[in-house]
Amino acid sequence: MKAATINASDLLTLVRKGVNASTVHTEARKPFRFLLCGDPGLVAELRALLLLARDSDENIPLDAASTLETIDPERRPTVVGADARCVIFLGRGAADVAGARLDLLQQLRLPVFALTVDAAATPLAQPGAAPAAGEVAEYVVPRLDRESLRGRFFPQLIDRCKGVEVAVGRRLPALRETVAAKLTRDAASSALKVAAASAVVESVPLLGIVIGAVASAGDIVAITGIQIVLMIQIGATYGKDPDVARIWELLPVVGGGLGWRALSRELAGFIPVAGIAIKGAIAYAGTIVVGEGVSFFYEYGRHMTAQQAGQIYEEKKRAALTFARTLASRIKKS
Repeated sequence: MKAATINASDLLTLVRKGVNASTVHTEARKPFRFLLCGDPGLVAELRALLLLARDSDENIPLDAASTLETIDPERRPTVVGADARCVIFLGRGAADVAGARLDLLQQLRLPVFALTVDAAATPLAQPGAAPAAGEVAEYVVPRLDRESLRGRFFPQLIDRCKGVEVAVGRRLPALRETVAAKLTRDAASSALKVAAASAVVESVPLLGIVIGAVASAGDIVAITGIQIVLMIQIGATYGKDPDVARIWELLPVVGGGLGWRALSRELAGFIPVAGIAIKGAIAYAGTIVVGEGVSFFYEYGRHMTAQQAGQIYEEKKRAALTFARTLASRIKKS
C-alpha cells in the first residue's frame, strides 16, 4: 500500500494495534512528591494554587494533596524516598533566602527551587535552566499565580519530573498546561528522528527505489503512533482515563497531522539533499500542532476554529521551512 493512499480511518485502525493505552495508565498513577518549606503562608498559598481546579468539571484524584509534603528546612528529613522530585523553598524577600539553611536542603540531593515572592523586586530572577540534584536555583516573582510562574518556574519544575510528567499533571491542575507542552516537545523530537531516518533511506538512489515506498508508509504509521500516544498522554494529564477509543473525538487533529506528513514527502522529493532536514522539521512542527490542538481541546472543551488552526499551521510551516533553507544554504557553502 502506498503511503499516499492511506486514509485517516485505515491509518488509525493500523496504529491502534500498536498503541498500548495501559502504559499511559501506569504513567498517570506513578508516585511523586514535592517537598515544600519556608514561609508558612506562602507554602499554604502555593499548595492551594497547585491543587486548585479552574472549574467543577476538572477531575482531580483524591491523593493529589499527598503529593505536596511540608518539611522543616531546619530539620531536614533523613530519608526522603525515591518518589521525592524536588524541594521548593518559599520566602517573601531576599533576606528570607539569605537566612535559610539551604545547605541542609542541598544535602537531600534533590533540586532546590528557592522561590521568592516580592512585588517590588527588580529585576526578577529567572534562571536559564532548572537546578540539578543538590543545587539551588533562585526565582523571584511578583506574586504567586499561574501567570507569574508559567514563564520559567513551572517549565523548569516539570523538567525535573522526567518519567512522571503525566502523573504530575493529573494530580496538580495548575501544571497541566505546562506538562502538556513538555509532552508535546518530547513527542515532536521523537517524530523528527523517525522522519529524518526515513528521509535518509529515500535520499539514497538505489535504496530509495527498492524500499522507499515502504519507508514512507512506515514513517506515517510510526509518527501517527507517536501522536496518538501523545494525545492519550495529554488526555490522562487532564484527568481523562487513557483510552484509544477517545481518539475518535480528536480525529480532526490527527487529520491535520497527516497533511503535514504529505507536505514533508513532497518537499523532500523536490530538494533531495535538504529533504532530510525539511522532512524532519515538518514532522516536528506537525506534532507540535497536534499537541497544541489536543491541549486546546481539553483546556477549553472545544476544537480550535479553522482560523486558529490555520494560524498555527502557517507559523509552524514558516519556521520549518526557514530552518530547512538555512541548513540547505550551509550545505551548499561547505
